[in-house]
Amino acid sequence: MSDATHPAPPPPGALEEEAHRRDTRTRWLMSLPAIFIIVCFAAGPLLVMVVYSFLTPGDYGNVEWEFSTDAWVNVLLQRDIFDDTLMWADAHLSIFWRSLSLSLITTVLALIFGVPTAWFIATQPPGKRELWLFLVTVPFWTNLLVRTIAIQELIRAEGVINTVLMWLGVIEAPIQMMFTDFAIAFGMTYVYLPLMVLPVYAAVDKLDFRLVGAAHDLYAGRWTAFRRVILPLVKPGIIAGSILVFIPCLGAYVTPRVLGGGKNLMFGNLIELQFGAGRNWPLGAALSLTLMVIVMISLVWYVRVTSRERENG
Repeated sequence: MSDATHPAPPPPGALEEEAHRRDTRTRWLMSLPAIFIIVCFAAGPLLVMVVYSFLTPGDYGNVEWEFSTDAWVNVLLQRDIFDDTLMWADAHLSIFWRSLSLSLITTVLALIFGVPTAWFIATQPPGKRELWLFLVTVPFWTNLLVRTIAIQELIRAEGVINTVLMWLGVIEAPIQMMFTDFAIAFGMTYVYLPLMVLPVYAAVDKLDFRLVGAAHDLYAGRWTAFRRVILPLVKPGIIAGSILVFIPCLGAYVTPRVLGGGKNLMFGNLIELQFGAGRNWPLGAALSLTLMVIVMISLVWYVRVTSRERENG
């Protein structure tokens, strides 16, 4: 009779399992708005690009709903107008190479200028660090186009640099810097330099300088202490900053368009050209997905490197 009125207690762990399921259900419900936004505004447009890349371009833009793989073929190849044979798309390959090389050059320049800047800020007294970080982040308050035009005023024929050099007698005629690869690299270095400074600063700020002092006590020179102690500890910040600079440079549009002119195109300009004057939306979609794959490869490499660093302590 007592067993009928008093049910048996739940097995051990059942309450914890039920609480875990309830907590998981609550987390999913709270994540639904974010998941909805990601699906509608991120995965949705990406799916449209995937579909468009396998369609036929329309006569005046848009697409025709006929399956075709020509867009993916035309990413690297093109057909001869006489015998319809395939050959390398030299224009696309040159733009790919320019985008990759200028992105690497910009990343290296950002490292050269960003690492000493981050080190200088991190070694300042605590009261002054906020001021220097504020000065580094001030350019982000200004529109990208405005910053790019400011660079244009520096390097154009009648700009500040040429005017100062001619006044000092270093040159007799203005140096042509506008509409060159130098102008693009110079502009992107200025635009994306804070993206290098901030991660490196965060890594240097966490550095225990007692380890550097211990290295000097063990008769390590400055270069040895930097190579064996400082560099391994700040390397995650350097890698993060390099990724943050390299990826936006690959898809940059405004800076190459303003400083490079119409003849120095980069990946982003080529994609815009296909959706605009080229009226080849499938090719533009295929190029966009190609750029995304390159970015994904860079991010996967970064994740693998940082994971290996964590495993090694």
